[in-house]
Amino acid sequence: MTDPKGKLSPLLKQATGITAAKGRGAYIIDPQGNRYLDFTSGIGVTSTGHCHPKVVAAAQEQVATMIHAQATTVMNPRLPELAEKLGELTPGALNAFFFSNAGTEVAEAAIRLVRQATGRPNVIVFHGGFHGRTMGSLSMTTSSVGLRAGVSPMMGGVVVAPFPHTHHYGWSEAEATDFCLRELDRIFVTYSSPQETAAMLVEPIQGEGGYVPANQRFMEGLRERADKHGILLVFDEVQAGFGRSGRFWSHEHFGVTPDAIMIAKGLASGFPISALAASEDLMARGWPGSQGGTYGGNAVAAAAAMATIEVIEEESLVANAEKMGQHLRRGLDALKKDYPEMDDVRGMGLMQGVEMRRNGEPDGARAGNILKECEKRGLLMLRCGPYQEIVRWLPPLIVDKPQIDEALGVFEEALKATKDQRPA
Repeated sequence: MTDPKGKLSPLLKQATGITAAKGRGAYIIDPQGNRYLDFTSGIGVTSTGHCHPKVVAAAQEQVATMIHAQATTVMNPRLPELAEKLGELTPGALNAFFFSNAGTEVAEAAIRLVRQATGRPNVIVFHGGFHGRTMGSLSMTTSSVGLRAGVSPMMGGVVVAPFPHTHHYGWSEAEATDFCLRELDRIFVTYSSPQETAAMLVEPIQGEGGYVPANQRFMEGLRERADKHGILLVFDEVQAGFGRSGRFWSHEHFGVTPDAIMIAKGLASGFPISALAASEDLMARGWPGSQGGTYGGNAVAAAAAMATIEVIEEESLVANAEKMGQHLRRGLDALKKDYPEMDDVRGMGLMQGVEMRRNGEPDGARAGNILKECEKRGLLMLRCGPYQEIVRWLPPLIVDKPQIDEALGVFEEALKATKDQRPA
């Protein structure tokens, strides 16, 4: 057989060895008919599971009606409908939406908006955050040096502040929070004066950085400083939003309202669409022409998003995420008692992370071996964290108790099978 002329880039690395021929609910089926319990959800995207009938029907109907109505040329009727529906779900005065394709694009849109709206150049982000791979969003990303390696210099005007990762620091929540807020105040007098700080941009629950939740006092401290200095507060809800954490928005756990929200991943059950939400007044302070894009707010993706929201509401999937997340956490905590290499279990809802360590050091190799053993047994999961030491649990919001119990059983088998394995 001759070598094909066209190939995928060798830089595209696949986390599993699976080819997905079909997807149904919480399962992926390969070309041979083997079924895998999918606890990756396409990195938190397939919130309603694979190919939910209502989402499929909405997309099929839209495909037969209008596939592409370019948003800055003609109005796609699905977009104002989606904006109206999202306006019912977003907090406070956040009632205006810019639609794009991916989380990284709304991160770029957020940078443009906060700089234009305030006339200030700097953006403060938090250590361990992930906001995308395009140059502006990548400049704000500090979850792993590998993402930034080889493409410097980064965009200027980005200042990194500490995040209250209690397990990393080895401190109590109070100690970590005191330190982070104190260092943030120090940044204002040593690095970026409030008069030059446009915004603070933060994940209420860090994703790629290791599934690390913030806490209420830290988030309240950010809101207090933002209000005091006229700084905008932007929440990156790309991974943790849309019911993933057991609340519709992950920041609801902390009782703090942002000035803008970045939305993507779970919004449309796998169709590429993202959104930046802000008040109409804040959006109007951006410069005309600063928001746009050829494919942003595609009609089919918008129809799928509307159907996704309907499914989340009709099937009470946010409540299910909370309930199933509690069940998952109980199972992981029970395993931790017998497997001390599970150094930490953390997260909220159906966004749980298990940090693997060996002799006190992050053990990315063990986490990788665990994922391979899980795959052999029909369970797909992913890693994250700076050392890839976090086994992350990211099932669809439709997951049920038997599926979680099955996954926990497979995970324990993988823990046993990898006890003495080391990397080649």
